Amino acid sequence: MDPQLGYTLDKLARAANVGIETIRYYQRRNLLPTLNATDTACAVYPAELIDRLRFISRGLELGFTVDEIHQFLQLADGSNREAIQDIANRAISEIRSRITDLREMESVLLDLLHSCEKTGYGRPCPIIEALRGRGAD
Repeated sequence: MDPQLGYTLDKLARAANVGIETIRYYQRRNLLPTLNATDTACAVYPAELIDRLRFISRGLELGFTVDEIHQFLQLADGSNREAIQDIANRAISEIRSRITDLREMESVLLDLLHSCEKTGYGRPCPIIEALRGRGAD
């Protein structure tokens, strides 16, 4: 199919390097338009949706939620920089919170690993006991 005329769903998915079900999911989440064709297999999607799909994919790679990407798409003209920055700042705050949680998890696991290395084989493994919800005595 001539890209000037548009893409079928499968060719659109291939051109944007996403799956067909991904496109359908984005349509259900109102990130992409849903075509009013009686036979969706033969529907023709405009070529500019490739850029929109890449925008969505890149947003997800950067850790933005689907809802945040939806907001970005509504702000795509760039005129409301404050709103765009608010979304980015909230995402940064969430990332920092996850980093803190991951560091705490790392510390706990390192402590358990150290305990496991020092615990004799005749005693319960501290890692297994922690996973069971019990502390090794």
